[in-house]
Amino acid sequence: MSREPSPERRGGLRAPGATRQLDPSASRGEPGRTIQMGNQGAIGTVQAEVRASLTELGDESASGSGVPVTRHPAPPAAARTKSPDRRSADTATAPVGRGAGRQSPPADRAPQIRPSLDGGLPALQRELGAHGRETVRRLLEAGLAEFDEAGLQAARVEDIVRRASTSHGTFYLYFANKDDLFRTLLRDALVDMSAIADDFPVVTSNEAGRTALRRWVHSFSEAYAAHAAVIRILSQADVVGENVFGDGLHLLFRIAEAMTLGMTAAAGGPAGDGLNTEHAELTAVACLMMLERVNYLMSAAEVHLPSEEMIDRVTAIIYAAFRS
Repeated sequence: MSREPSPERRGGLRAPGATRQLDPSASRGEPGRTIQMGNQGAIGTVQAEVRASLTELGDESASGSGVPVTRHPAPPAAARTKSPDRRSADTATAPVGRGAGRQSPPADRAPQIRPSLDGGLPALQRELGAHGRETVRRLLEAGLAEFDEAGLQAARVEDIVRRASTSHGTFYLYFANKDDLFRTLLRDALVDMSAIADDFPVVTSNEAGRTALRRWVHSFSEAYAAHAAVIRILSQADVVGENVFGDGLHLLFRIAEAMTLGMTAAAGGPAGDGLNTEHAELTAVACLMMLERVNYLMSAAEVHLPSEEMIDRVTAIIYAAFRS
């Protein structure tokens, strides 16, 4: 480890007294409402999400070469359907353990457009052309830089438009406010991590199972690193809108559900020798939180750790956790 992260870079690794503001009334959709997240503040929400997300696990059973993952819609990324050449935030769910995942698009297919380039709430009401998407891109880049420097609360639309060399009027053509811009930035991360959830393999009690698990841990780490700046901004924020918090929490338990299914799919057969399925859902949540924090240190907090060795160790811990 080459350095200790400075206090402002530690993000989610907060001192015991640190809190985030949370207002339950935000669930009614009232503007400007926020959620407070302290050491105890979100426990009830988390417990409810655990029950809601993992209730169906007992009804799932292994069949064929894999276990189908229960389909859950990805966090909403658009209010309407766009042209077929763009990637939808509602990523198709592939059965766990079936082959190598989704098929690659045909070579003659137009390049996929990142969901964030559709813009925020005002822009989603219309089809954007090349010029509109270029304006969105400049505003997103300016917003990301401003959020990273000033923080989510201190950043101002005035500073974002100045950095993007545009006007307030142009900003509001594409985004409702700065929170809408940040949620648009987060959209790409949610889509990519949803795809990671879909790709969790069936982990058998042999070398092939350990290799498949390591490959998935590596893919998770790559996707996390690709969105490190957005994750760091979100983790360091004192005030987070419930819509943003809710999207992330939903995705977290969706990944935990996929882990539970993939790690326990071989139970009852020779490929599941030594498997312990008791409290598998809680084991998956614990392993996922370990994986997320390790990746936060390595990418978002920029603590230099030997990445391949860490992937090896995390893989071994997850594998052993279901066989203890």
